[in-house]
Amino acid sequence: MLPRADAVASLTREPFDVLVIGGGITGAGVALDAATRGYSVALVERNDYAGGTSSRSSKLVHGGLRYLQNFDLGLVREALLERQINVNLAPWLTKPLPLIVPAFEGQRLDRIVGLGLNAYDVMSVDRIRRRRRRDDSDWSPARHRIIPGEEVAQLLPALEGRAPTSGYLFYDCQTDDSRLVLTVLAEAERFGVVAANRVEVLELLEDGGRAIGARVRDAEAGEELEIRASTIVNATGVWADRLRPAELHDEAEVPVIRPSRGTHIIVDGDRLPMTAGAIVPAGAGRTIFVLPWLGQTLIGTTDTDHSGDVVHVRPTEEDVDYLLDAVNGFFATSLTPDDLAGAYAGVRPLISTGDRGKSVDISRKAELYETSSGMITITGGKLTTWRRMAKQTVDRIVERDGSDARCITHELPLGMAVEPDDLAAPEWAREQLAGRYGHVAHDVLAAGPAERIVDGRPDLLAEVVYAARREQARTLADVLLRRTRLGLTAARALTAPVLERVAGVLGDELGWDETRRARELDAFAQEAREEGILPAP
Repeated sequence: MLPRADAVASLTREPFDVLVIGGGITGAGVALDAATRGYSVALVERNDYAGGTSSRSSKLVHGGLRYLQNFDLGLVREALLERQINVNLAPWLTKPLPLIVPAFEGQRLDRIVGLGLNAYDVMSVDRIRRRRRRDDSDWSPARHRIIPGEEVAQLLPALEGRAPTSGYLFYDCQTDDSRLVLTVLAEAERFGVVAANRVEVLELLEDGGRAIGARVRDAEAGEELEIRASTIVNATGVWADRLRPAELHDEAEVPVIRPSRGTHIIVDGDRLPMTAGAIVPAGAGRTIFVLPWLGQTLIGTTDTDHSGDVVHVRPTEEDVDYLLDAVNGFFATSLTPDDLAGAYAGVRPLISTGDRGKSVDISRKAELYETSSGMITITGGKLTTWRRMAKQTVDRIVERDGSDARCITHELPLGMAVEPDDLAAPEWAREQLAGRYGHVAHDVLAAGPAERIVDGRPDLLAEVVYAARREQARTLADVLLRRTRLGLTAARALTAPVLERVAGVLGDELGWDETRRARELDAFAQEAREEGILPAP
């Protein structure tokens, strides 16, 4: 990506066709789609890229098996087809993941689950695409099957003590959500998108009641700027109905966001070893996921109505207890909050239905609407359907412009893969580097030292340098929460010496003096408290 200072300077040089507000996965996708159709595009994000919901998901690219219970068949079908596109466009970043629904002595496999998996299999097949497919390497999911207890225990070693008797095995996909955002943005920039983080929209600029740009504040310089654009896209997720309240709340057709909190916890992989994911009952007809992720075990999620701060969302004590109770009951373990390697919570931008039913019952379908100023808002949806949400948005722009520019993002590779063994890195770092950056891992290794940030973890100091130079990382949180994921996978290991070393490397790149480094360390500690990240012992 462009150095941030260069990107900010470019925002005011000439008008753009499209200004995208929001640097999560939806905004990144809109920017990429619009740019590939020939539009000049600017994107601004008031905090950091993927700083909200797009770095706090369950890391799954999936159809959503549980949505079948609500007969949301259209959403499941759409998500399953997008799942296939995601893994084909970036197979090094979005990978198939086996998932298991186990059974134990005295239990039978639930026939209702089996019927649901049959429907899942049927809806996941894009017959038209298969007939037209030219590349036999394209991924398509295997059908679900029943496996014996021995195979369940091999895939879920944490269950070995309970002696499972059988299980359903099926496939979804897993990704690193914030790395997906950065990858899409990098590809968008290749098509001319100008993107800058820490640029906050203050108000829309209007001419005759039509939006023609935005007045923004560069948070780092403290300066206000004007960005001119023919079309404004509001892709701010949970903030979608707060961007310009006077306008939005005066228009009856605009949905209201109903935030839903999703909490996740992470434990060391050796405490709860998994090589596949498990669907775990959590009471009251709910289930949670227990998944292998970056060498650790990820547990989540909750689905709770959320009120209050949507910027700094903390895992509540009740949410953590709910997840631990489900895991301990299912795996016969005795995990406590002291065993957590990390924890995080995010807020989903669900569309209010006007009633007060549970948030779990609200559809995850995306909504697109246009206000009287001409601003287009896209919100709702889920990580898996980011590309289709972007297409829906840009299709509206194309229709409005009378253009015939077609969407090509379904066939546009997001970077290139690399074989781990081709990387000039320590053996213990190669697989994660290849899965995080693809071919760009060569550039990462050329940027700095191939030394561990945290003992026992494969994340490298070279990634800190690369994040500052090429990914607009500006703070310790940017590096530790969203460029690497150490703030989630190894929060307890972020001791003062580790943080000081990272601050030293990052500060060398960004020109920090000792006073600034100390201030940045304090700022990370503050953000860690606000986000509920576990403090170092």
